[in-house]
Amino acid sequence: MKRLIFFFVFSATWSLAKQPNVLFIFTDDHAPHAISAYGSKLIQTPNLDRIAKEGMTFERCYVTNSICAPSRAVILSGRHSFHNGQMTNGDVFDGSQVTFPKLLRKKGYETALIGKWHLKSDPTGFDRYEILYGQGSYYNPRMKKDGKEVKHVGYTTDIITDLSLKWLKEERDPDKPFMLMSQHKAPHGRWEPALRHLGTLDDVEIPEPKTLFDDYSGRTSSAREHKMGILEHLGDGRLMLKYSSKFTPEQFKVFDGYFRPRNESFLAKRGSMTKQELTRWHYQRWIRNYLLCAKAVDENVGRLLKYLDESGLAENTVVIYSSDQGFYLGDHGWFDKRWMYELSYRMPLLVRWPGVVEPKSKNHDLTSNLDFAQTFLDLAGAKADPQMQGVSLVPLLKGESQKDWRKSLYYHYHEGGGHGVARHEGVKTERHKLIHFFDKKEWELFDLKKDPDEMESVYGTPEYAGFQAKLVKELGRLKKQYEVPAIVYKSHKEIKATRKTRSAPPK
Repeated sequence: MKRLIFFFVFSATWSLAKQPNVLFIFTDDHAPHAISAYGSKLIQTPNLDRIAKEGMTFERCYVTNSICAPSRAVILSGRHSFHNGQMTNGDVFDGSQVTFPKLLRKKGYETALIGKWHLKSDPTGFDRYEILYGQGSYYNPRMKKDGKEVKHVGYTTDIITDLSLKWLKEERDPDKPFMLMSQHKAPHGRWEPALRHLGTLDDVEIPEPKTLFDDYSGRTSSAREHKMGILEHLGDGRLMLKYSSKFTPEQFKVFDGYFRPRNESFLAKRGSMTKQELTRWHYQRWIRNYLLCAKAVDENVGRLLKYLDESGLAENTVVIYSSDQGFYLGDHGWFDKRWMYELSYRMPLLVRWPGVVEPKSKNHDLTSNLDFAQTFLDLAGAKADPQMQGVSLVPLLKGESQKDWRKSLYYHYHEGGGHGVARHEGVKTERHKLIHFFDKKEWELFDLKKDPDEMESVYGTPEYAGFQAKLVKELGRLKKQYEVPAIVYKSHKEIKATRKTRSAPPK
């Protein structure tokens, strides 16, 4: 009997030890084309590149709803926005629903969330959390630590990493496997670089995207009615002509000392500049600040990787880097996201899993943030909730051939109005993309092989009639598969009224 008891105790302990730790590093608005592992010509990101070199780069990972809070809710719940209830940034996340951190805890994991949350309700399913209020600020952030407010002094990207390292070194239970979500505000606006980076790109002319002066003539009215133009909509605050952070006197002296003379020089000539000259100045000022915010992220990823190496944790820790969606970096003259167009739709995903993932490997399957929850659970040997709608990426990470992998993805942007982007849904295959702006009754179809920049819709053309019919049918199939409720096509007012009569997200 003693032998039998020992066997079971030993087996349980051995099994637990085999469970990998998971470090999930997550950013806001970090476009893949601002990561050198994805071929960026704008910036070098050596620490993110290290994850790619030692692991797998997912080349076709896409978001279900390209906006901050909904993307985070999809990752937590493994369900589309219309099922988890977080369809827009204005919604409040229902923390009572099943999420992957809750299921990981049942499997013996210690869970922690540090950094940006952005879901209005307090986090649930975590042993420890310390989160920014709302969007947070780049300097001296207020944070909520396990329900209590705390204040920090310094640069927020550095602080989030400091707190993550402190938890790893001093606060976690070393006898348990862990899931740490280290989540940054950067490089979300407004883009305020770290003091140490001010001026480091002054002598660099950042390459302009070839579509910077796009006139949207090849698409429907939806694209032309945007409010995210580099020239028209960045504004003084986003261009650092005005500052939003509450600096300490010492910080302000350095920050203002750098920007003030440059701002005064620009403002003295702004009235005489042409629209093209203004667009180019806006782009260079803004993209430099964006890239410097991203540079700080990369540096701090390096700090976390260094600690894993030095502590001996690296060999049994899966490191995952991603961001809530893509982002326009002047492409098509834009600076935001929301669209199903490729550059806001596509998100970065880099995964290092020592001894399992082949170094320098690349995956080209259609994957999604809908898959993250089930992937985390599969890594831990935990069962996914039956309501989850994604697919575990673990077989892909192991290099196993998946002949029956999905051939299409469903997208649905619910918010509408923000930056002038109309609500829309669509379907993407490897080569084609069909977008339906349902409020405007407009359709677009793109051949991504012939037109990767999505400049010319071929919807309604005889040449693509066959593809169009197939994609319309596939869109209908996906809507049925994911049980898209009819209420999501109603006005926001009608949706809100319906929700008041429900105690749960729409089904």
